[in-house]
Amino acid sequence: MISGLALHKTSSGWGFISEAALEKFIWANLNQLFGAIPLKQQYISKGEICDILAVDQDKRLLIIELKNAEDRYLIQQLTRYYANLLEEKPFSQEVDYSRSVRLIAIAPSYHRHNLIDRDYSQLNFELFQFSIFKDEEGFHFLLQEHGKDFNCKKHLIPYHPIETSVVGGIPEPPELLIKWLGCCTKEEQEGFLKVRSKVLACNRRMKEIVDKRTIQYGSGKTKLCAEICFHQKAQKPVLFMWLPTPNTYLWRNSKKPIIGRLRIWTNGQTISHVGHIPEGFGRMKTKLEWEQMPPEKRPRMVESLSSKSRTPVAIQGYLRCRDNPEKPDFWDVLSALAIEKWLEKG
Repeated sequence: MISGLALHKTSSGWGFISEAALEKFIWANLNQLFGAIPLKQQYISKGEICDILAVDQDKRLLIIELKNAEDRYLIQQLTRYYANLLEEKPFSQEVDYSRSVRLIAIAPSYHRHNLIDRDYSQLNFELFQFSIFKDEEGFHFLLQEHGKDFNCKKHLIPYHPIETSVVGGIPEPPELLIKWLGCCTKEEQEGFLKVRSKVLACNRRMKEIVDKRTIQYGSGKTKLCAEICFHQKAQKPVLFMWLPTPNTYLWRNSKKPIIGRLRIWTNGQTISHVGHIPEGFGRMKTKLEWEQMPPEKRPRMVESLSSKSRTPVAIQGYLRCRDNPEKPDFWDVLSALAIEKWLEKG
C-alpha cells in the first residue's frame, strides 16, 4: 500500500513526476494489473538493471521494463535482460524456467522502431500503454495492450492535489514543491506548508531558494533555517531543519547546544523522529524500517544520539514531552525552535 505518488500537469494531461514514481505504482499494484507476485525491483544482471521482476500464478517469470516517456530502444533492452536472466536463472525456487518468460513493456507511447523491432523478433513482447486521467473520483491509471481497445484496466492513483493560495503575504509555493508534495498525505502536505509559511514570515531577510534538487530557506547558502529535498528512492520529499543536535540538546549543561542539520521523519500525519544528518539523506532508519529488512542485511544496532547513529530520536524524547497528555503540534514547535535559533545567528 502506498500513501501517495507525485504527478504533474503535462501538455496532454497528467503524468508521473518521474520513472521512479511510475515504478513505485506498478510495483504496488502488480497483482491487480497482471495477477503477479513481486520478486525484485532494480535487479542487476550482468551490469544491467531490470526495472521489475515478478512471477505469475503459473510460475512464469515476468520481466517488466518501464518508460515514463517514449523510448526507441525499449525492445533491445528487454531482449538483453531476457538473455541475461535465462543464463543466470535467479529466484529458481519461485520461477519455473521451463515455461516461457513474459516480456512486458509499459510506456505512455511507443516509437515506430519499437513496433518494427517487436514484429521482426523471435521473442514475444507484450506492449502496454498507460495514461492518467482525472474525474470527480480522483486520478486514475489506465492500462491497455497497445493497439487493442479492449481489456482496459483502471486503477485509482493515491494522489493528493494541493490547493494553494496567498496567505499573509506569503507567495504561493513554487511549482517544484507542489510536485513533490503530491505524493504526501493531506496531513503531511499541511505540515510542510505550515513550516514554509512560518519560516518565510519570520523575517524579511528570509528567502526561498529554489534549485533543481532542493528548496532552501535562509538568508544565504551558509545561513539556513530549513531545507526540503526530494528522496528519489523513497519518492517523497524530506524536510530538514537547523536545530539543536540531539546529543547536545538532550544532555543539557552549561554549554550552549550545537545547531546542526536535522532530518525530520513523519508517520503520514505528524512528525515522528528527528536525526542529525550533516549532509545528504544519511543512513539512519527508524526501528520499523530496519525490521522490514532481512535480518542478514541489518547492521549491528548501537543506540546513539550522534550523527553516526543508525536510528533517529523519537520526537517525544527530543522535545521531552513523553508524559504530556496533550501532544503539541510538532510542526509548530520545531519550526518555532528553528526560527529562534536562526534569528540568534544575527
